[in-house]
Amino acid sequence: MATPTPTTATGGCFCGKVRIEYSGEPMTVGLCHCSDCRKITGSLYSYNFVVKRADLKITGSPKELAKIADSGTHIKNYFCADCGTPLYGLRMNSDGVPAETTVLRAGIFDDIEVLNQRRPEAEIFTSGRVSWMSPIEGTGQFVGMVPLP
Repeated sequence: MATPTPTTATGGCFCGKVRIEYSGEPMTVGLCHCSDCRKITGSLYSYNFVVKRADLKITGSPKELAKIADSGTHIKNYFCADCGTPLYGLRMNSDGVPAETTVLRAGIFDDIEVLNQRRPEAEIFTSGRVSWMSPIEGTGQFVGMVPLP
C-alpha cells in the first residue's frame, strides 16, 4: 500500500461561522459506532480523522460540551453554537489538559476529494454497529478505541 501524502484541507460548520484548516498526516482514519457518536451526529456512526491538535487552525467560537465517555475517559466535544454542526472532540488528560490528539469530524471538509483519498483504516466500538451494517472489508475492527502510536 502506498504511503498517504499529508492532507491539507479546509472545512467548517453548516452556517460557516466556524472554520477549520487542517494540514498534516492523520494518525488514523475511521468510523466510530459508539453511542456518543451516534447521538452527536444524529447518524449511525461518525467518520473521523484522528489528528494532532498542532495541525489544526480553528477560527470562530465553537461551543464545548464536557462528558465522561462510557470508557470513563473525560472528553470535550466541540460544535458550532449557532448551527449545531459537530466539529471535533478532545480527550482530556487527568490533569485537565487536552490530549495531543483531536478527533476531527471528517464530514466538515469542503472538498469531497479529501474524503475519497482517506478510506477508513479502522472501525471502532464495533459492538455499537447496527446489525444490518457490514464491516468495511480490509478495515481493522476494534471493540474499543484503536491503539494510537
